[in-house]
Amino acid sequence: MPKEKIVFVCRECGQEYPKWNGKCTSCGAWNSLEETLPVISSGAKSLSNAAELKFTRMDEVEYDDEIRYDTGISELNRVLGGGLVKGSLVLIGGDPGIGKSTLLLQICGKMGGEHTILYVSGEESERQIKLRAQRLGIISENLFIASNNSCESIIRAVAENKPELVIIDSIQTITSNAVSSSAGSIVQVRECTNAFMRMAKSEEIPVFIVSHVNKDGGIAGPKIMEHIVDTVLYFEGDKQLSFRILRAIKNRFGSTNEIGVFSMNDDGLSQVENPSEMMLSGRPQGVSGSTVVCAIEGSRPILAEVQALVAKSSFSAPRRTATGVDYNRLYMLIAVLEKRLGFTFGGLDVYINIVGGLRIDEPAADLAVAAALYSGLCDKPVPEDMIMFGEVGLGGEIRSVSRARERVKEAARLGFKMCVVPAGSLKTSDAPNINIVQVRTLGQAFREIRSK
Repeated sequence: MPKEKIVFVCRECGQEYPKWNGKCTSCGAWNSLEETLPVISSGAKSLSNAAELKFTRMDEVEYDDEIRYDTGISELNRVLGGGLVKGSLVLIGGDPGIGKSTLLLQICGKMGGEHTILYVSGEESERQIKLRAQRLGIISENLFIASNNSCESIIRAVAENKPELVIIDSIQTITSNAVSSSAGSIVQVRECTNAFMRMAKSEEIPVFIVSHVNKDGGIAGPKIMEHIVDTVLYFEGDKQLSFRILRAIKNRFGSTNEIGVFSMNDDGLSQVENPSEMMLSGRPQGVSGSTVVCAIEGSRPILAEVQALVAKSSFSAPRRTATGVDYNRLYMLIAVLEKRLGFTFGGLDVYINIVGGLRIDEPAADLAVAAALYSGLCDKPVPEDMIMFGEVGLGGEIRSVSRARERVKEAARLGFKMCVVPAGSLKTSDAPNINIVQVRTLGQAFREIRSK
């Protein structure tokens, strides 16, 4: 009996090779080739049998406003760009137990009153799905569930029953008869995602697909899977904490800057309408190393607490740990404080943390991180009613950031009395109850802290 032919597929780009290589020559990734069986081909079609390609002028294409379904969850609608677009393919990823299936079942409960929904699970039996739905209090006559792993069976059922929403949990458990490899392999995931994409577009049905994550935290499967779908959503947060952040990595129908904030409770995920109050709850009073920054996530300003701990190191090489901010930017700020202001962090361990599991990538958090480091080093508490934001340059200067007016208004709404901002970034303020202090250097900002 002849031995089956083996191919090697890159999990990053999907490129196939007849033998293993250490590096993918297509995308440049190292150690990304995985062994699999080739796709069974039905034979190439001749050019005479190929379908005729028809062209349409752009101005002749009929277009109405895109149809969006209200998911019933305003935080999810915000991330999706205003709602779920008809015929879209949405991929949801996240760590195990973060709340992906819970969110999708809650969508079924919200949308089940007006839309027919098909929930297909390849990981749970129908009884297990019903048990979880009862725990979440989800009851709907328009919700149909199935436990199936066949891609062709799912597509056939959708074509026959015409549901208005399809949920597949998860793509790693679905197999296609056109591929001889096992479930979860690179080729299986790619082919099944392509099949569901064609189903969503041809039937004009929105489809949610749940995906596992790999050991590095990225969405499992080939990178090409993320290019196939219309929207990629990712759940962030520590499973041990109750807060969850839903972020759009890719969105063809809206912005990728928006985030949705949720809280995991016994009865499922609840929306957090005011994330600033959530992030600042439990903030310590009169403790050094604590500052508040106003970050912009999409269209909303969010206040977050930055904590710094500077302690004597017991090792020859002191530790530097950053949670929620860029690790390399922390090193840069420490170097600026040592070179421009004469502070010494040699022999001291430095820990930076953004409370609540939020991650801030914008440079506007530089000033708050530097102030927290200064406060922790000198053991000088930052005033509780002070907030600050601004980018720090290598010369120790404070550079302006965008949307300063919105940041100040959010700080005033939560009761802060003093806001330290870069000079020239804000000429007037719509919040008369807050004192605006404009600074040009880190030294000026630290003098404001010492004077209080």
